[in-house]
Amino acid sequence: MDFLAPCAAAIREEFIMNARYAIGLIVVGCGCAGSTPSASSPPPSEPLASAEAPAPAPPAPAPLQTTPAAEPAMTANVPKLAPPETPEAIKAPSTANLVLKANAKGAQIYVCGKNKEPKAKFEWTLKAPDATLSDEAGKTLGKHYGGPTWEAADGSKIVGAMKAKVDAPDATAIPWLLLEIKSTEGQGVLSHVAWIQRVETVGGKAPADGCDKAHDGAEARIDYSATYYFYANP
Repeated sequence: MDFLAPCAAAIREEFIMNARYAIGLIVVGCGCAGSTPSASSPPPSEPLASAEAPAPAPPAPAPLQTTPAAEPAMTANVPKLAPPETPEAIKAPSTANLVLKANAKGAQIYVCGKNKEPKAKFEWTLKAPDATLSDEAGKTLGKHYGGPTWEAADGSKIVGAMKAKVDAPDATAIPWLLLEIKSTEGQGVLSHVAWIQRVETVGGKAPADGCDKAHDGAEARIDYSATYYFYANP
């Protein structure tokens, strides 16, 4: 049996070498399998975006459709007050400033009685005006009454005294006048007025008849209108 011992040793050594070779192949095969993805392996996920990465800029907003601003309305061309054309006798002083124009509409009140002439006779004498003062738009500015007095809506009032008069262009109308202020009361639009012109008169003349002893003390109201210009000294 001793002749079999060398053969057994050789067989055992070859077996060990073959086993080592097989183990090496297995190890190499496993390494390759770990580096190559299999068909059943899920695809690698995409890398997550970094939290610090800036967000994409939103699209620029469309420009707003604005309506062009309306052009300011044209300012009304309000003419500056200008003194009226009058005869020289009733012009206001050249240094006076025109500050107000007022239209008057109302009545001239006359009373029947004896005059003071040596040969006294009955006639109509002016007692007082009674009129409303208004501007060009018809807004009430005040009133005109005995004195003669002009009183504004703000309470200021003036009393005038006639300085000059001329016949009106219309023979049926009362004369045009220039009056100088002799007293002032209150504070307001009339406070600094020093001169008044009465022009553009219509009607207002005393009745031509109807005044006699039988009508002594009777009154007559005669419709009239006029324009008054008010001036202040500098």
